[in-house]
Amino acid sequence: MSVYTIVTNGKPNGPYTLAQLKMLNVTTDTFVKKQGMDDYKEAHEFEELRELFGFTFQQALPQYFAAFDQRLLASAIDFFILMVAYVFVVLLLFVFIDDKTLRISTALALLPLVPIAKLIYGSIAEASDKQATIGKRLLDIKVTDMLGNRMSLSAAIGRNLAKIFSVLPLFFGYLFSFLNKKQQCFHDVMAGALVIKQRLI
Repeated sequence: MSVYTIVTNGKPNGPYTLAQLKMLNVTTDTFVKKQGMDDYKEAHEFEELRELFGFTFQQALPQYFAAFDQRLLASAIDFFILMVAYVFVVLLLFVFIDDKTLRISTALALLPLVPIAKLIYGSIAEASDKQATIGKRLLDIKVTDMLGNRMSLSAAIGRNLAKIFSVLPLFFGYLFSFLNKKQQCFHDVMAGALVIKQRLI
């Protein structure tokens, strides 16, 4: 029989059986840990507790919205990975190009492909099962629709294209996240998207 530990008034209490939990004041946002788990989850995340208390599962609660600094770091990681790939391709081409001027022009000609690659990669990754690029996965954050579900590829492409409006003017679209309770940037609002984190980190 599974037993549960709950957090009340900031302190863990238990263990309790399901029958004992039913007698306690457990709410949807009560932190609960089942025997064998390393981390707490909110009560609504447990199927048996939803059945017991009549809770509704909520995939994107306010405290789970990814902060701007997390998103910025994830983006920096993705950009770094793409720049490493760009440098590798350029160095590989230099093996076949001897002329110094041609090398420089080739490197400059390929540079605009980096943001294009980021748009394509970001859209595919965010519409995948993981719902995140490598940078976002390292930060344990992901992109969802407004209900916390996986976005379609077309919606993910629209979101990444809309980043143009977040950049201009003066990156206001990114700063817009500080004025938004769901910490959405302007391109998130346009695409009906959220960036959420799995745990309180």
